[in-house]
Amino acid sequence: VLAYETGTNSWRRYDAWPLSCDSGCRGKLQPLYLNPGLQLSFDPPGRDGEAYAEYISDPAQPVPYRVRPIGPVYAEGSTWGQWLVDDQRSFSSRPDVLTYTSKILKKPVALGGQPIANLFASTSGTDCDFVVKLIDVYPEEYPAQPELAGYQLMISADILRGRYRNDGTHPSPIPAEKVERFRWALPAVNHVFLPGHRIMVQIQSSWFPLYDRNPQTFVENIFWAKAEDFRKAVQRIYQTGANASSIELPLVQ
Repeated sequence: VLAYETGTNSWRRYDAWPLSCDSGCRGKLQPLYLNPGLQLSFDPPGRDGEAYAEYISDPAQPVPYRVRPIGPVYAEGSTWGQWLVDDQRSFSSRPDVLTYTSKILKKPVALGGQPIANLFASTSGTDCDFVVKLIDVYPEEYPAQPELAGYQLMISADILRGRYRNDGTHPSPIPAEKVERFRWALPAVNHVFLPGHRIMVQIQSSWFPLYDRNPQTFVENIFWAKAEDFRKAVQRIYQTGANASSIELPLVQ
């Protein structure tokens, strides 16, 4: 396999891919835990601290996938083709986005494979979406490229529609206020978080208009949802004990 390694910005040759996975790879997935205080750590949290972090998701005010205004995709001068490397800072400060951040890295953290989002969560509604973004946060001072100082580069991200949490072909409502497990794979990465950088995870419940808005009320078909089906919902991400949420990283030793 010939693969480009982002972070170091270099080409690599491997005799097998992925480098890390659940089984059958030379490396295994390593949980990066979502700890109380919106901290990220490879150390599992205990039972103390805040059991969950929460936010209110409002379908009337969805989180956009790009900073507005979003111009026509095919218009002259459109930057639509660059959206995957958009700076994520404008979203990390939104009240409907949970932003977990690691300490400044002292050594490289290399990934080679598919990260797995492993959330223990609840909703006050009966359906919801969860979007997880894995982000490389550049140092606040970056003399090599000053324009990248503090830059938040999205490395991998994807969405899970809650109704399909157990079966991708048979939707089911989510029991309101009940903690359930939401686990899904993110796009594969071949990336190195460099020393001086931080790892960030953003969690939200809309990604508009890449994905249609979830009414957050279970209906047979979202395309037929009525105006009254679209309701605000409180989303909770659990982060202690047996309900410790994590992002399983394809760590390369």
